[in-house]
Amino acid sequence: MRIFILGVLSERGPMHGHQIRLLSEEEHLDLWTDITIGGLYGAIKRLAAEGLIEEERTEQVGSYPQRKVWRITEAGAQSLSSLRLSGLSEIVHHPDPFDLILTRLDPDHLDDLPTIIEARVTSLKAMLTEYEAHSQVIARYLTLAESLAMRHRLVRLQAEISWHEQLVDRLPELIKDERTRRGLHD
Repeated sequence: MRIFILGVLSERGPMHGHQIRLLSEEEHLDLWTDITIGGLYGAIKRLAAEGLIEEERTEQVGSYPQRKVWRITEAGAQSLSSLRLSGLSEIVHHPDPFDLILTRLDPDHLDDLPTIIEARVTSLKAMLTEYEAHSQVIARYLTLAESLAMRHRLVRLQAEISWHEQLVDRLPELIKDERTRRGLHD
């Protein structure tokens, strides 16, 4: 979110929060980032408190409420440069709690595991189908970079489905191993 707000102010000049919000909607950021529309205003306040953006002026158009117009500061430009560099070079891949749970299965519910995992695969496939369909609908509005970012998410979803399908194939072996390890009998 910081990269988006600082980047917008750097590239397009001073803007008020509503303009930034409209731009995030126009660029469909919620589809391929963790940016939420509701979080933008809080992020603007935090960036201002940190001295990375500052109020340039207040404006009022017609009967709309007064709006603060923000601009990026020198410290904000330096922070943006650093964020861009680290964002390109750092690999971010968060652990999925699912993996830890898989290593700590409930022995009383081992027989439920195939149904639960199949439901998870079905949900992932539905997410993929929905994402692919939406991507096709908005494709003509996306820049090359946005298209590539969306493709990255699509490929990650496909990989997640593939891994889960491999898990489904190995569930009988996993359940048997868990029962043996815990001294349980079929």
